[in-house]
Amino acid sequence: MQTHFSAEQLADSGVAEAERILRKCVHCGFCTATCPTYVTLGNELDSPRGRIYLIKDMLENGRPADREIVTHIDRCLSCLACMTTCPSGVHYMHLVDHARAHIEKTYRRPLMNRLTRGLLALVLPYPRRFRAALHLARLARPLAPVFRAMPGLKPMAAMLALAPRRVAPAGGGPATHPPTTERRGRVAILTGCAQPVLEPETNAAAVRLLNRLGIEVVAPPGEVCCGSLVHHMGREDQALAAARQNIDIWMREIDRDGLDAIIITASGCGTTIKDYGYMLRDDPAYAEKAANVSALAKDVTEYLATLDLPPPAHAPGLTVAYHSACSMQHGQKITRQPKDLLKAAGFTVVDPAEGHLCCGSAGTYNIMQPDIADTLRDRKVRNVEATGADLVAAGNIGCITQIGTASALPVVHTIKLLDWAHGGPKPHELGN
Repeated sequence: MQTHFSAEQLADSGVAEAERILRKCVHCGFCTATCPTYVTLGNELDSPRGRIYLIKDMLENGRPADREIVTHIDRCLSCLACMTTCPSGVHYMHLVDHARAHIEKTYRRPLMNRLTRGLLALVLPYPRRFRAALHLARLARPLAPVFRAMPGLKPMAAMLALAPRRVAPAGGGPATHPPTTERRGRVAILTGCAQPVLEPETNAAAVRLLNRLGIEVVAPPGEVCCGSLVHHMGREDQALAAARQNIDIWMREIDRDGLDAIIITASGCGTTIKDYGYMLRDDPAYAEKAANVSALAKDVTEYLATLDLPPPAHAPGLTVAYHSACSMQHGQKITRQPKDLLKAAGFTVVDPAEGHLCCGSAGTYNIMQPDIADTLRDRKVRNVEATGADLVAAGNIGCITQIGTASALPVVHTIKLLDWAHGGPKPHELGN
């Protein structure tokens, strides 16, 4: 794609990177076939190619965002299926992230939209606030039909629909978990923000399994949200502040006793942490440390695949429909390891049709764009249930929550199934 940026514009590293990305696009349109919003809406501007044209026009002309571009960028899930499909290597993720930051700086959103986004940024990345909000949501649930009938309040209705009926007890805090056999390694584990509130058993399962394999697991004090939730809302400063805090915490652990990896059990977080090196590339105090942290970041299944796991303690004998989260298959290019581990653990693994399409969760997308998200969720549920599987496995809390609101099948984190097969407790989702 030909571009016409001035030398002054290219002095900005963000614009310079956007220009490099834009120049790789050859207008082929392969991305449209795998874009969930284009497949759903059929609008060229709701495809990666269409959004690229809008972003190019906005940045090249140095103008603030307008309602049209905000509408179509907001509809992007950042599922990154387009990056898997693109034959030219267009790094759409970095381009759309830059566009979102530009929108945040130059566009004044309608009042209700501003309030909703502000509320999400104020609550979701903070476990205590999020837990309190879920307790309040139980009281407000009867108001959901009223909110649903009012366009400006649809996100509130979506929040209530996603809120669990029961808030799980608080999970474990910062701690060092020693291995139960001879020590073979040492890792840190990201505590996270939404996951320890919605499903604290996920990290507990990871710790149990890793400990049985001889891995010391440290959950260091001071960890915060990885920053992805606000990063995808264009709140660059808030995202980078979270990244810097986590980097400081993990570098302290590296300096103290070394780390073989930084384990992440939510693939959405993993995609962002693996991008810390890029996000902080212009920060002289953090660029090198961020790159080191990104290199150590591993999805829990990615790390487990490097270890010699013993035979399973028992054969579960269940058929699992494996849902590969977008952040897993497109963001991190992890496609084989989770399925291989499940098969080795005694599960029969089946792939749902249209596995490349997003379930509609995408961070806060299912709150901010509930109609599109519900359409994608229902399509995903039809496909996973058509497999005839006994349950669904996934590696991202957002997908687990999203699919779980509509599917009759249990939706279980992959690590909980692996922990169970290798001697841990049966996941509560599977009942008795």
